[in-house]
Amino acid sequence: MQQRLLTQQPLSVADPTAIICGKVIICENVFVGPYAVIRADEINADGDMEPIIIGANSNIQDGVVIHSKSGAAVTIGQHTSIAHRSIVHGPCQVGDRVFIGFNSVLFNCVVEEGCVVRHNAVVDGCTLPAGFYVPSTTRIGPKTDLDTIPRVSVEASEFSEDVARTNVDLVKGYKKLANEF
Repeated sequence: MQQRLLTQQPLSVADPTAIICGKVIICENVFVGPYAVIRADEINADGDMEPIIIGANSNIQDGVVIHSKSGAAVTIGQHTSIAHRSIVHGPCQVGDRVFIGFNSVLFNCVVEEGCVVRHNAVVDGCTLPAGFYVPSTTRIGPKTDLDTIPRVSVEASEFSEDVARTNVDLVKGYKKLANEF
């Protein structure tokens, strides 16, 4: 199978242990951590496939799996963090400035701008509107009453922004180590 990394800007960094294959578009200042797997290599019934797109200034941390089932699109917004060992399985759309915590699973869903999904949580088969906070170990599905789910606090939002900023700095650090600046 052919491996390829399509980048719109040369300022992204993928660890050499990361596997990126198929129709993947990675925008500028993205960090893809060790042992991450990003696969857009399946086709739909018509023989087509949509890309996996990782937005600018986002980070895909160690051991994350992003996969596109049957050619479905997966979009990760800008300034978004997908933390260690999370799974994002398409079709899936993750908005800008979203934080997905360790070991969380997103499947067949939309997570809108500014959401925080904490560790070991599941969002499956639904739309999570902008600004929602999913506590650790919570499962959100099509029958979940969103009135029971809190909104993102200032502290949670600041934490998310700090993680995204730290990982953009990682891109710069990796480039400096490789004498690419």
